[in-house]
Amino acid sequence: MSVTSPPAIAGGTPIRVQPLPYGRHQIDEADIAAVVAALRSGTLTGGALIADFEHALAARCKVEHAVAVANGSVALDLAVLALGIGPGDEVITTPLTFVATANAVLRTGAVPVFADVGEDRCLDPDSVARAVTPRTKAVITVDYSGLPSDVAALKAALPRPLPVIADSAHSLGASLDGRPVGSLADITTLSFHPVKQITTGEGGACLTSDADIADRIRKLRNHGMTSTADERTGGLWKYDVTMLGDNHRMTAIQAALGISQLRRLEGVVAERSEIADRYDAILIDLPGIGLPPRPAGRRSAWHIYPIEIDPGAFGCERDSVIDALRAEGIEATLHYPAVHLLTLYRERGGVPRTVPQAEQLCDRLVTLPLYPAMTVSDQDDVVLALQRIHVWAAGGAVRS
Repeated sequence: MSVTSPPAIAGGTPIRVQPLPYGRHQIDEADIAAVVAALRSGTLTGGALIADFEHALAARCKVEHAVAVANGSVALDLAVLALGIGPGDEVITTPLTFVATANAVLRTGAVPVFADVGEDRCLDPDSVARAVTPRTKAVITVDYSGLPSDVAALKAALPRPLPVIADSAHSLGASLDGRPVGSLADITTLSFHPVKQITTGEGGACLTSDADIADRIRKLRNHGMTSTADERTGGLWKYDVTMLGDNHRMTAIQAALGISQLRRLEGVVAERSEIADRYDAILIDLPGIGLPPRPAGRRSAWHIYPIEIDPGAFGCERDSVIDALRAEGIEATLHYPAVHLLTLYRERGGVPRTVPQAEQLCDRLVTLPLYPAMTVSDQDDVVLALQRIHVWAAGGAVRS
């Protein structure tokens, strides 16, 4: 099968028989053993495994407190609530993110205000500064694709001090100037969804060095109670409820898997980086493809590998590229449609052309498969597919 053979979308033979997903979890025998041991321990929720996982996360991320929670979306919810944000407040964030980032603001009754992104695809400090009003209570930046946001630059650009939450669902294992993700923002949220660098099935965490914030998040994840079930032993059975919380706890089974997975984090990030490096080397000469940014001093965790399609140079629009790749058995996708233009947010005032850099990116991005178990042959299939789609499209076979 050659570069000049017709792509599957034009009637050619698909490159893949077995579809290639954009991401996939990786479980080994040590993970399975850890989960089995947790199941046999007699403690399925709470207990020492939760604390062990939290301590390991905090140590890895060089932060004082880690609070494990049910999933990454809950982590965002609790981070916003812990800052006391509510009706009438505004929180500045990016439209280039999964909708959970903005939803965490909306659920409190506050208003998400969308600023633009910069060349690094993270929030642009100047755009954030222009969006600040007297009602602004916080900024939520997103470490898009695994690249850490420059939190220091964001804070320096603000007209007045504001807490910064880093939505680092993509970037565990990344660093900025040698400082690990988790230690850069006032609060950092993580996700342990199966396609992330480490997984607990579902799961998430909030990281902070502020003891008061950590205490509020711990209470919020446990119904607002002043003590946990583990702490209510012997004669210490009484408790109070001091705030409106809910059950956002992680199970001991999940924590056991997380502890095991965290031990392999460096190796996983190294494998992801190797795949990203090879994509860069092969795709750099393919017309119409913009590669992910690599700002100096920032180490990406490479959760995803999103390229940017220039329709004029490549030969067709982004949607046609994704459709054509999927016809080849390569499950390319989009991270993400612009949040402020989704129906929920349009109905709340979202207007096109307000954040032009982000909107252009959202119209051009394509996420290619990237995960540690990918083989060189898998990656070659992705590249061959892009090459023959380009030759077909540039020859005028498609009009978008």
